[in-house]
Amino acid sequence: MAGFKLASQDHIENDPPMTIHDPVLALHKADPPATVAVPAMQRARGVARLAVVGDGPVTRLVESYQSGSAKLRFPNRRPEAALEAVLLNTAGGVTGGDHLAFTAIAGDGARAAIATQAAERIYRHSAGVARIDTTISVGAGATLDWLPQETILFDRSALARTLTADVHPTGRLLAIEEIVLGRTAMGESARDVIVTDSWRIHRGEKLVFADGLRLAGDAVTAMAGGATGNGAIAAATLVLVAPDAEAEIGTARNALADANGEAGVSAWNGMLVARLIAPTGQALRADLMRLIIALRRASMPRVWNC
Repeated sequence: MAGFKLASQDHIENDPPMTIHDPVLALHKADPPATVAVPAMQRARGVARLAVVGDGPVTRLVESYQSGSAKLRFPNRRPEAALEAVLLNTAGGVTGGDHLAFTAIAGDGARAAIATQAAERIYRHSAGVARIDTTISVGAGATLDWLPQETILFDRSALARTLTADVHPTGRLLAIEEIVLGRTAMGESARDVIVTDSWRIHRGEKLVFADGLRLAGDAVTAMAGGATGNGAIAAATLVLVAPDAEAEIGTARNALADANGEAGVSAWNGMLVARLIAPTGQALRADLMRLIIALRRASMPRVWNC
């Protein structure tokens, strides 16, 4: 055939092997790909700080700082009334790896009450622990009421919470913290949780109250024992540090005389401590509100009634 020449067998055998580019074959022969790094999940961060001072009968705001998901709001009030602040978490709850930090400073002669807009929700976590840290300072003759609403633990949640306070010997601090195991109205329970709750209160820079709670695993079963809750799913601690705290024990016990759950009150060394448990979050809330109103001799912050 014109124009066509067959190569000799000798020529074919001595030629270098033919290179064939096959992308599939090349992929199989290539080194295995490196492990793909999983991107870090976005986590909520929130910082809120406020400071107030007394100016005669008036309490004035001197510092208000907020960043991230933590926000501060100040309802209208009469000039001579205690300053009221409301904390918001715009993240809608917290989960593993989230961190909220709150600081409240009541300078000499100031009067303030701080509450949260709603219950805080601790959601199921995939990794890490949610952290909520509160730091409080109460000056000479000052009054600060730390009144967050309840913290609801969802199944498979993890929370580490701290409250650290320094109270002047003539100052007054009323502080509460509450935990509810799941939303009972939704048929929920907390069968797998990790919770640590730590209190450290100083008076005149001397440690006067140290308390800690730890739950790990099936919290509902842990609370079922006669010595640990008798089936309660909601618990709260209230601490009053004030020059007249011990004299308030009768007031506190009278307020809890018809409690929906169980409660006990002790007073010593310028402090009053109340422990409350209840079969539901609603029952605990009602008991706690009666106690707070009795000790404050004033109504609850308005957000508690919304």
